[in-house]
Amino acid sequence: MARELRRLLIAPERLAAAAGAGSGALALNLEQAEAHYLRRVLRLRPGDRFAVVDGAGRQWSAALHASDRAHLEQPLAMPLQAEPPPAVPLGLAVALPRRDADVLLRMVCELGIDRLVPLLAERSVDPEPLKPGRAETILREAVEQCERLWQPVLAPQLPAQALLGGPPPAGPGRGWVCTTRQRGTPLLGEALAALDPGAQEGTGALTPALTVAIGPEGGWTSREEALAREHGWQAVSLGDTILRCSTAAVSASALLSHWRAEWLASCGTCRRPCP
Repeated sequence: MARELRRLLIAPERLAAAAGAGSGALALNLEQAEAHYLRRVLRLRPGDRFAVVDGAGRQWSAALHASDRAHLEQPLAMPLQAEPPPAVPLGLAVALPRRDADVLLRMVCELGIDRLVPLLAERSVDPEPLKPGRAETILREAVEQCERLWQPVLAPQLPAQALLGGPPPAGPGRGWVCTTRQRGTPLLGEALAALDPGAQEGTGALTPALTVAIGPEGGWTSREEALAREHGWQAVSLGDTILRCSTAAVSASALLSHWRAEWLASCGTCRRPCP
């Protein structure tokens, strides 16, 4: 069995610019961090092959050359692999923890979240900010490591009331707020099992994602929970124990990813739900 090529993510804009700069095999001038990754981390030598992904569903093979250059082995318009956008995108809105927001970002990317919305809730206490440059690096590295072809979208930080004060992005029945200590609250897994995803096919851009909202370490306020109910968000539970917000985010992401994998396994041939 052939060994999978290690991956390097290069933005579609850079690939398009390189393709427009000349004829023949597409030559890439590697940035310093990319060259360091290939040569020092992966220990590749001139002539060794690796995979290039663009974070927008496409993959090519490439060969490393001297002088920090690489060449694609296929035309840009003929990738080795092309994957449409997720049929049912997965969204996570989370009030960032005081520490380890970087770790949270990496883990939910690896679990398949397609859109991440950082929230600032009423009980958020000095949350660790996601610096744009650092956050993009984390997402890129996570995409390379877990071998997904679509890079998640990182939305700007929102006040929790701005999100919960409107309907779920994908409409009624497609948005959940994780809460605790409320009798009769269904488990998120149960809510997902009852979901009819509808006929959502990729169209070249992410359609509105199923969204799970995770509160801060101090929990949602009663005002935030009431606001969510008024606008069609459904309260769900992740179990009987009290979870840290980062643990809850990973748990919810795993449940979302598992649900989508099961749906695609049973109905993914035509990318529509079964009748």
